Amino acid sequence: MKIDVIAHIYARPETEAEVREVLESYVAPTRLEDGCIRYDLFQDVSDSTKFTFIEEWTSQEALRKHSQSAHITAGKARIGDKLAQPSWVQVAVRIL
Repeated sequence: MKIDVIAHIYARPETEAEVREVLESYVAPTRLEDGCIRYDLFQDVSDSTKFTFIEEWTSQEALRKHSQSAHITAGKARIGDKLAQPSWVQVAVRIL
């Protein structure tokens, strides 16, 4: 069953550039992962400290493997203390 993910990440103003760099570093390797259908990063036009990933995965298992990948694990370690608040992640199944 295909899985969709919407993930919002909120950087502190003084760490925006570093958080963006880390988030951008996720894109290329993630798009090469088995099961990745879509992995796009967005930055809010009215608040540049807000980032959003829109993702599509072939299965919950593919998403689980992604969350444990080396580049995600390393990136989380780099930005852990640079966020303004916890990330908000929704995992969903498209119904229409």
